[in-house]
Amino acid sequence: MAINSLTQRPAWTALEKHYQEVRDLHLRTLFAEDPKRGETFALDALGIYFDYSKNRITNETLKLLLDLAESSGLKERTTAMFSGEKINITEKRAVLHVALRAPKGSSIVVDGQNVVPEVHEVLEKMASFSNRVRSGEWKGYTGKRIRNVINIGIGGSDLGPAMAYEALKHYSDRNLTFRFVSNVDGTDFAEAVHDLDPAETLFIVASKTFTTQETLTNARSARDWSVKALGSEESVAKHFVAVSTNAQEVSKFGIDTANMFGFWDWVGGRYSYDSAVGLSLMVAIGPEQFYEMLAGFHEMDEHFRTAPFEKNLPVLLGLIGLWYNNFFGAETVAILPYDQYLNRFSAYLQQLDMESNGKHVDLDGNVVNYQTGPVIWGQPGTNGQHAFYQLIHQGTKLIPCDFIGFSQTLNPIKPHHDLLMSNFFAQTEALAFGKTSEEVAADGVADYQVPHRTFTGNHPTNTILADRLTPSMLGKLVALYEHKVFVQGTIWHINSFDQWGVELGKALANRIVPELQSAEEPDLHHDSSTNTLIQRYRKARKAE
Repeated sequence: MAINSLTQRPAWTALEKHYQEVRDLHLRTLFAEDPKRGETFALDALGIYFDYSKNRITNETLKLLLDLAESSGLKERTTAMFSGEKINITEKRAVLHVALRAPKGSSIVVDGQNVVPEVHEVLEKMASFSNRVRSGEWKGYTGKRIRNVINIGIGGSDLGPAMAYEALKHYSDRNLTFRFVSNVDGTDFAEAVHDLDPAETLFIVASKTFTTQETLTNARSARDWSVKALGSEESVAKHFVAVSTNAQEVSKFGIDTANMFGFWDWVGGRYSYDSAVGLSLMVAIGPEQFYEMLAGFHEMDEHFRTAPFEKNLPVLLGLIGLWYNNFFGAETVAILPYDQYLNRFSAYLQQLDMESNGKHVDLDGNVVNYQTGPVIWGQPGTNGQHAFYQLIHQGTKLIPCDFIGFSQTLNPIKPHHDLLMSNFFAQTEALAFGKTSEEVAADGVADYQVPHRTFTGNHPTNTILADRLTPSMLGKLVALYEHKVFVQGTIWHINSFDQWGVELGKALANRIVPELQSAEEPDLHHDSSTNTLIQRYRKARKAE
């Protein structure tokens, strides 16, 4: 694909022309003209009710966006991904997170080999281990049962299992304590183990290469903490297991490779918590409910793979997001779950989306002349309402929002859920329709306050409503956003499956470490700012 070809394609230029025609349309007008708009612009599939009626779109908008998807080869690239083709071209890898939840007996071939049996071998090994820990059969070095599980990882090896554990905490074994350590800041580790008994604590070290600096630094500190308390290096084998592909480094660390759970180079970190990276989650909720979650993932995979674009949840979500990102110039998307269990969901989606589609060159290495991935942010309602909703309602920025809610609560304490959901419904209504100055004045508001209490409305939202947050539904929601990211990356003609942007800072940090730790004053060759900062840091450290 030649440079600038996306913005020069007929489907794109048709959307640009259409945008000029509809850019000033107000949602009040759209709803007034179509009394059934709320039913027409909605999709009910897989137990998810997706209401996209409160978007600044018409039937023509949807038609043109669907034309763009077709002309971008979305069907062909979807088939290529599900078939195990190496669509991650910079790393020459297949992209097969969908294989992690493929049912037993199915076939997905990479380099001539069906990978599904291997996936299920690892899942069975995880299940056996999880049952041993949950039952108390797995004992620590002193013979005590394990009561605390700490996952040590970073990026997808932390955000995924940590998010999913919080999301499914209702289903977890409350006799066990689960914590997650990722930051190389020693405070993260110190606070995680502060009140724990080393004799009852199991560490799961998740690192594909087993060389990741942050993860290995925390793992070594964990080993020192554990061995010091338990009095023997032999204790490591009873208190540490690994999620990795590097048996040599795992063994060198002191972990019995029989307790190493593998995964594959076709699993990207941010797509990996449904692999062995989710071992801590499986211990928490049990194998049966972990399998239920995988089944939910797979249902959404099949829906995405087979449903026509106009009735396809990830396709519609992706296209609507692209409409605001590339034509309205919206730079962010707020993810607003109205469920406290999803308190880490927005943070999880930050990595999923921003690490995937934060790219400035296309698949051919050409610099793009259009916006790619948006900034993803948010937190649960109703907390956000008392923090940043003011800017969404009355600020100068256009911020599309995804509202996620559930009709049934897992904790039925009256009247909490009705109050929560009344806010859920009210916020999308207020954002869409606002309140005119005439309406404000009619309420008897003083003239000088009228401009300050006027809401322009016309702020777009998606509403995702499901019955209940279950393991299966969590799998569906995560897969929904995984495929939404894929849809957008395909249209932008970028590689959503590499992350070279994280490498430069890591390489420079490795160069700076000895400069901070050297007993002698190092000869610094950075810029004047970095040199001065390093010198100041070294001086302050000497004064500790």
